[in-house]
Amino acid sequence: MPELRLRTVVGAEFLDRPVTRLYGTELPDPARYLSGGELVLSGLLWYRAAADCERFVAALAAAGVAALAVSPPDAGELPGALVEACERHGVPLLEVPVDLSFAAITERVVLELAAERAADAGALLGRHRRLLTVVAEGGGLSELVAAGAAELGAPCRVLSCTGHVVAGPELPGAAALVREFLVADRLPVAVRGTTLLPVSVRGGSRLTSWILVVEGDRTRDELAVELASLVGVERARVVQGREIENRAAGPLLREVLAGGDVAARISAVGWDPDVPLRVLAASAPGGRVEQAAALVEEVLAAVAPAFLVAAVDEEVYALAPSGPWTEGLRPAVRTLEPGLRLARLLVGLSSPVGHTGLRGAAQEASHARRLGERRTGRTCVVAGEEIALHQLLLAGVPDDLRRSLRRRLLGPVLDYDAEHGSDLVGTLRVFLDCSGSWTAAAARLHVHVNTLRYRVGRAEDLLGVDLSEFTERVNLYLALQAG
Repeated sequence: MPELRLRTVVGAEFLDRPVTRLYGTELPDPARYLSGGELVLSGLLWYRAAADCERFVAALAAAGVAALAVSPPDAGELPGALVEACERHGVPLLEVPVDLSFAAITERVVLELAAERAADAGALLGRHRRLLTVVAEGGGLSELVAAGAAELGAPCRVLSCTGHVVAGPELPGAAALVREFLVADRLPVAVRGTTLLPVSVRGGSRLTSWILVVEGDRTRDELAVELASLVGVERARVVQGREIENRAAGPLLREVLAGGDVAARISAVGWDPDVPLRVLAASAPGGRVEQAAALVEEVLAAVAPAFLVAAVDEEVYALAPSGPWTEGLRPAVRTLEPGLRLARLLVGLSSPVGHTGLRGAAQEASHARRLGERRTGRTCVVAGEEIALHQLLLAGVPDDLRRSLRRRLLGPVLDYDAEHGSDLVGTLRVFLDCSGSWTAAAARLHVHVNTLRYRVGRAEDLLGVDLSEFTERVNLYLALQAG
């Protein structure tokens, strides 16, 4: 703007800084009113001593202003302390001619900014239309994300809250970004050099959202926000597609639980009835069955090529052809933990079976899930083949009955321990865990064999049993496991 006749005093190398707005001030410390990018206009009415210049310029530098334009009130020379402070802090200093008013500068710069913003708005509209065209022409999620990356000039990905990359290039450290997303107070949020924007569907929670990940700080980028909303359109299509696919899930899983012949139903959904299947049973965090079903869908979508999910009798069940996807189940579920708050997501997984064994598989998965209730952590995945038969059997016994059986079989020893401060129950547990080996049990307990024999003998006397009998050992072992 040569007509303004501004003279560069300091900082010619910084004149490419963009100006976002003008701000006129005579405050000695205007820090609270600056947000960065301002062309600051001042008549230096705040200036009294050299120290005032340091305070004023330091505030401008800390805020990241574009430049300082000044006009001395007495039409004299600029204070040397001001020039030195601007040099020291890297703030461009412009001198305003004495015959040029700040109003003339303001009018000229405001017109220029308005023209730039109008041009930016037109460019944004064009970029938005190009993205809309991808959606309207059915380009799909991958093409939309690629187009968005091109328009934004930055890599873009879409993640699910399991850490699974739904669209875009692979992303190392995805689980860490999901955690930041789940615990953020507000969204979008910029973390680790990227911006995380929510992609949700109506009625969904943050746990079932997708995440648009854009490189750089794009929290105020209108196009990034617009891209997230368009990804949401594709997300809604995916949800609708799952709803259509899952129409057969409820009747099929009810038939499985009833023990009916489901070979025809399995064929009807396009699966080979001869391929081994697995049943998954999941708890509902906070009793919200629909949310649990949505979470299970997201987890399986991240790991399994095909699946069906339905809520049956207040419990969530899923059915999927067996395969290597089970290895990714635990990390996918674990990634959801930060968003569960105080709730828990417990998953039981059956062993692979043919279609004729699905009822037993469903029971196995349900019992495995119940075993997860005794473990710590907000998430837990228990697979049927990983647990012993007696644990599965005990998992199917009601809590009250387990406590009653434990009391009936171990009552005298429990009472003795409570009265004498001993641990005969612990001694029995170790002895039976060591398969009745006196040497191994004594070594684990760090006692002499004779001491161990005395303690076990005392327990036998109290219980009226002979632990050399296999049946008695089995009964006591189960009673100990029931606690």
